[in-house]
Amino acid sequence: MRASCFLEVATSSVERSLAVERAGADRLELCVDLEIGGITPSLNLIRQVRAAVQIPIHVLVRPRAGNFVYTSAEFAQLKEDIAAIGEEKVQGIVTGVLLPDGSVDKQRTSELVALASPMQVTFHRAFDETKDLTMALEDIVLTGAVRILTSGGAADAPAGSSALRSLIRQAGNRITILPGGGLHPGNIAEVPRVTGARELHTGLGGVIPYNSADIPAFESAVRDCLTSLRG
Repeated sequence: MRASCFLEVATSSVERSLAVERAGADRLELCVDLEIGGITPSLNLIRQVRAAVQIPIHVLVRPRAGNFVYTSAEFAQLKEDIAAIGEEKVQGIVTGVLLPDGSVDKQRTSELVALASPMQVTFHRAFDETKDLTMALEDIVLTGAVRILTSGGAADAPAGSSALRSLIRQAGNRITILPGGGLHPGNIAEVPRVTGARELHTGLGGVIPYNSADIPAFESAVRDCLTSLRG
């Protein structure tokens, strides 16, 4: 299964990023304050991680915790951050904007996708807060984003497996569905088996606290995820 299942791991430090690479994962999602869902990391941290690892880095661009309906000032901050990150030789960003009615803000998200080019854009788990996942998927396809990080609208990816399977079928080859949320070595292999997912995302927060300084334990957990997927 390993050959066809790509693993992205969320990290918030140079040390954890190095651990992810040593363990053999395929990509980093870099952010800070993972315990509140993650916000945009500093340019200094991005530069330090970029200098330390060879695997691809996708950077979360989110100005604050909470909802994904942004003021004009917050949207301007998103654009400023994306423009700056574009100079740092990373491979992608993770972002997204919603409208007050719970639908995807196609106009603003499209602007961010265009600004980020040639970096890939993943629409983050704001997707799970939309009022209609099926419609939201179609809206995101129109923005030009290449990937959607989602738990299928459920509390975690295992609970959302049925919805994830349907979303993957709906997406076809137009956009990648990236299941994430609550994945750990004990359950990660079940999600691609049930859903057909080719990429998976984890931060391992359910088994290793995000603020833990136990890097060996974190690295071991990432490695155990990969071992489960190979099995």
